[in-house]
Amino acid sequence: MARVSSLFTFLFLGFLGLISFPAEAAIKKYQFDIQVKNVSRLCHAKPIVTVNGRFPGPTIYVREGDRVLVNVTNHAQYNMSIHWHGLKQYRNGWADGPAYITQCPIQTGSSYTYDFNVTGQRGTLWWHAHILWLRATVYGAIVIMPKQGTPFPFPQPNREVEILLGEWWHSDVEEVVKEGTNMGLPPNMSDAHTINGKPGPLFPCAEKHTFVMEVELGKTYLLRIINSALNDELFFAIAGHNMTVVEVDAVYTKPFTTSAILIAPGQTTNVLVQANQIPGRYFIATRPFMDAPLSIDNRTATAILQYKGIPNTVLPTLPQLPLSNDTEFALGYNKKLRSLNSPKYPANVPLKVDRNLFYTIGFGKNSCPTCINGTKLIASLNNISFAMPQTALLQAHFFNIKGVFRADFPDKPPTPFNYTGAPLTANLGTATGTRVSKIAFNSTVELVLQDTNLLTVESHPFHLHGYNFFVVGTGIGNFDPAKDPAKYNLVDPMERNTVGVPTGGWTAIRFKADNPGVWFMHCHLELHTGWGLKTAFVVEDGPGQDQSVLPPPKDLPQC
Repeated sequence: MARVSSLFTFLFLGFLGLISFPAEAAIKKYQFDIQVKNVSRLCHAKPIVTVNGRFPGPTIYVREGDRVLVNVTNHAQYNMSIHWHGLKQYRNGWADGPAYITQCPIQTGSSYTYDFNVTGQRGTLWWHAHILWLRATVYGAIVIMPKQGTPFPFPQPNREVEILLGEWWHSDVEEVVKEGTNMGLPPNMSDAHTINGKPGPLFPCAEKHTFVMEVELGKTYLLRIINSALNDELFFAIAGHNMTVVEVDAVYTKPFTTSAILIAPGQTTNVLVQANQIPGRYFIATRPFMDAPLSIDNRTATAILQYKGIPNTVLPTLPQLPLSNDTEFALGYNKKLRSLNSPKYPANVPLKVDRNLFYTIGFGKNSCPTCINGTKLIASLNNISFAMPQTALLQAHFFNIKGVFRADFPDKPPTPFNYTGAPLTANLGTATGTRVSKIAFNSTVELVLQDTNLLTVESHPFHLHGYNFFVVGTGIGNFDPAKDPAKYNLVDPMERNTVGVPTGGWTAIRFKADNPGVWFMHCHLELHTGWGLKTAFVVEDGPGQDQSVLPPPKDLPQC
């Protein structure tokens, strides 16, 4: 009898071994040491802040459903915080990262472990410093693979490559910012753009500072492109090769083919590239898009796509990038972005709106007796320039600490005017304060972001922490609440976490406020964020057990 029982057990276990069980979620652990390292670019060395001595920093590789633990130890002279850009951090704002919004910064000599789950997301996101201008060198990619056994909804590539676009300054970036602040003027623009930290051969001393991507004829490559630049929207193209856009901001798109892409700071774009041209060397190139009358660093950074077996002596050809002020291309490109909206990846667009918000974007000048110029530039939403608190907003909200913020941010501007008419130099009485908007749990929100001609019109990429949103409409000129909503795309609008408001125009987004906590919303041009172009949403707890903010971790940094 014992033998029969043993045989049955053996056969049963053997049968179990043939069954394919879903893979359990893994725990991925990373150590980030914030350290200063000397790095040379453009024939000039300088100390920069890095993660693990690398520039750009290491890539975080995870799979949908994984838990991630990143222990950050700060050895640099600056306070530090890291934001995991695009990760929703459900109920877990403590891991979101923006300094003085969800946490106090990690001080020199201290550590903090970011502990979060990657739930319901797959694709390309990124991480970066979220304090001062330190993300100039402290940034890297996040690659989230689909669950085991789940294919991409597009042809499987032979290889994947991360492409991080950035900026480089000759001088210490924090000193550049201080100099601009003391003058009451914008800081000096960057001295170069970079591709994977390298400016490429159109700049001096580029022999070691050019990124080369080797390809094989007939193979398909997935490029995970990230705009990690501080202040520039960028065009990106590869000479002789079209690209098929398949994902933006870790959301699958309806595929479309293009000769160039437009990508704003904070955004990610995945493209398929086929190595189907005459084997040779082809420049990969990026340079800024700017259709407002403002000066920018307009130089082109390059890398090289090189077919296997082709010698380095072959001269690469340059791609035809759109002109730097090509508004038509920019609007046309963004119009092509549509959510895949398949049964597996539906676009759950909110159709009923509980709360309508209308925020105007403005610039102004305030008196500044300590500034050499006598004035300083400020930026505002609805005439309010956001003042950073000294206590983290999420801590103040969770522990009910009074006096840190006011929850009375206005739903609309105090005084309507012809927003995009003739340039206005009036300040309109801009107030400064730590004012946020309180949002009821599970309510649906429509937010219209309206550019204005206060000092100047300009394009603004806005990022909302803790959420994706649907870009239901956009247009040039003033938003018309009577006519424009009828033109919204409520079927397959693009879902993303960072969206560009066009120069002299408006963008409408919708989201469901189902993630309780305090969530930062700001322009992702670091220049404008520093001037106050930011606010936050306090999303209230829901009635259910799993609908409230989680308790803070024990090692949460204190101010």
